[in-house]
Amino acid sequence: MTGHNVSHSNIKSNRRFLPALKVVSLQSEVLGQTFRLRITNAALRTVDFRGGLDVVIAMASDDDLSLRARKIKRQIKAKLAAAQPAAA
Repeated sequence: MTGHNVSHSNIKSNRRFLPALKVVSLQSEVLGQTFRLRITNAALRTVDFRGGLDVVIAMASDDDLSLRARKIKRQIKAKLAAAQPAAA
């Protein structure tokens, strides 16, 4: 987003509103790996609320995910699909 910085004398200068990004290490319970991802603070709260990286990535649409997150999603789905027949 864009907007203005407004000074005390009401002079407006252009500025950008950037997302609050954070580099975090998230554990995938299905894959047994840790992934370092750059995500927003809001996304980190969502991961905590929904119960982990695996749930959030599995529920997210591919359009909303980065290329790296899509690769992790494919790995999770493949691992779950391979484990499903063995459990039945």
